[in-house]
Amino acid sequence: MAKFYGEIGFAVTVETPKGSGIWKETFTKKNYRGDIIRYARKLISNENVNDSVIVDNIISIVADPFANEHFFAIRYARWQGVRWKVSHVDVQYPRLNLTLGEVYNGPED
Repeated sequence: MAKFYGEIGFAVTVETPKGSGIWKETFTKKNYRGDIIRYARKLISNENVNDSVIVDNIISIVADPFANEHFFAIRYARWQGVRWKVSHVDVQYPRLNLTLGEVYNGPED
């Protein structure tokens, strides 16, 4: 089983200062250790010139209290130098199993 060590990006919603009632997403990046459970990829043909590559990997990380409390806010995992969108999170205490999908092109700050 391959090992994983990398950055996981969380988008946590917080209220702006002074109780204005305006909420925004702030990104928190943390490094985690774990295992790569499944190592696969899909090639999706679509209307674009190039086909979309989607990895179908499952990364099982050892979760800390922050990850357990904010698993719903996980947006991406950095693996092989690329930020991949986390399409599914399966809670298997004390681990979180993250299913990766397509390349993440969203904000990170």
